Amino acid sequence: MARLRAERDRVHAAATAGGDARGQRAQGKLTARERLDLLLDDGSFLEVQPLRRSVVGNLKTPGPGPHTDGVVAGSGTVDGRRVFVYAQDFTILGGSLGAAHAAKIHRVMDLALATGSPIIGLNDSGGARIQEGVPALDGYGGIFRRQVAASGIVPQISVVLGPCAGGAAYSPALADFTFMVRDTARMYLTGPDVVRAVTGERVGHEELGGADVHGTQSGVATFVHDDEESCLDDVRYLLSLLPANNLERPPAAAPTGAGAQQRPRLAEIVPPEPNRPYDMRAVLAELVDDEDYLEVHQGWAANIVCALGRIDGEVVGVVGNQPMVLAGVLDAAAAQKAARFVRFCDSFGIPLLTLVDVPGFLPGTEQEHGGVIRHGAKLLYAYCEATVPRVQVIVRKAYGGAYIVMDSRSIGADLSLAWPTNEIAVMGADAAVDVLFGKELAAAPDPRAAREARLADYTTELLHPYYAPERGLVDDVIDPVWTRAAVAGALAMLRDKRGHAPQRKHGNVPL
Repeated sequence: MARLRAERDRVHAAATAGGDARGQRAQGKLTARERLDLLLDDGSFLEVQPLRRSVVGNLKTPGPGPHTDGVVAGSGTVDGRRVFVYAQDFTILGGSLGAAHAAKIHRVMDLALATGSPIIGLNDSGGARIQEGVPALDGYGGIFRRQVAASGIVPQISVVLGPCAGGAAYSPALADFTFMVRDTARMYLTGPDVVRAVTGERVGHEELGGADVHGTQSGVATFVHDDEESCLDDVRYLLSLLPANNLERPPAAAPTGAGAQQRPRLAEIVPPEPNRPYDMRAVLAELVDDEDYLEVHQGWAANIVCALGRIDGEVVGVVGNQPMVLAGVLDAAAAQKAARFVRFCDSFGIPLLTLVDVPGFLPGTEQEHGGVIRHGAKLLYAYCEATVPRVQVIVRKAYGGAYIVMDSRSIGADLSLAWPTNEIAVMGADAAVDVLFGKELAAAPDPRAAREARLADYTTELLHPYYAPERGLVDDVIDPVWTRAAVAGALAMLRDKRGHAPQRKHGNVPL
């Protein structure tokens, strides 16, 4: 027995030692096990199949491959809560995915779904293992199928810490949240060499698929970080705001007494003049507990803000127009960003707060030809389908179709509140007067005076802050300083809301 135990210890030590990490160190990258140590609670990791290896030879390796097959997989805890995780090990076969590598990932994904636990993938891989042929591609297919099966049941987080090329890039795209690290993470379907060979275009790895590209242009990266330590720390923070699965409530913190709290700054942040900009994040900070929130897709489609935070201890998802960027208009990218966030929150029982200050949709041929109608319909669909508690606060402007899309009462908001600065109408006064009275004004003896009179009439009749409340389309006009208290009360009132969708296989989202 002593000899057998010693042999067992030797085999396990060799299997878990990993490969030569000098290449990782030279790039400023951590090893797979170091990353797991940062992500998980101390001593909580239970590894699954550390001795798994490819037992058949291939074009490059005649005999069995190394233990772990280039991926460390298993389960641990984050702040005491169970998660399942796999970390690709670039020091073993470049982290490439073969049949055994994929089977280990399939195993932890199946266990995550069976136990109702989040799935976290730490990606650092050279891609499909070419020398194994089609079984490697089959392995990727198995990952994607399981991701789709788990979607909306358990949270899925993808962390890109190195290369993630070819078919592998679809795994982060299917995840609920994707993290990337600058300078080391890169993600693309075809690399620079293929791009140059096919199109003649010369482009570097970072310009083609670096973290900033996906964080600001493509929208694939939800979060972008400067280093692995801060990245993995934010993964832990994100998990603290998410339920383990769709049957659990989001984790609550201690109540903060928000229902009795004024926020005097709210009356100062937002200018009453509809065309003056301000930062919606400042409003958001006043509403959430401890001014603490986690903004998603901060660098992409910045004309809309999406964030997770807590109000009176309860997790809430916030969507808000951003007047600091493009005057807060909705465009194709903003609609896609908000729609996916709304659907995520609805999938996992996270109430929605929508802060509205929107002049409309961005006009122009580029937007129309780019499908802004179709993309705007995604956001409309997402809100209409959502059954979680939904509270709308109209901070200032709410014009036209954009008012409807931003969770108006007409599409199912449970409670609509407005500030005294609200202007809800088909369009702003200037445009409306030009459309309604253009010919009359052109023929008037004093067009300027006539226009001012019509502007005053339109504002008095249709644009005053009590027009919508008088017709039941807004539930109340509130003092801005009491917004946090009003929202906290509304969410408490709606906490036990239950929504039941009509029976069907699924709807046809305007993808």
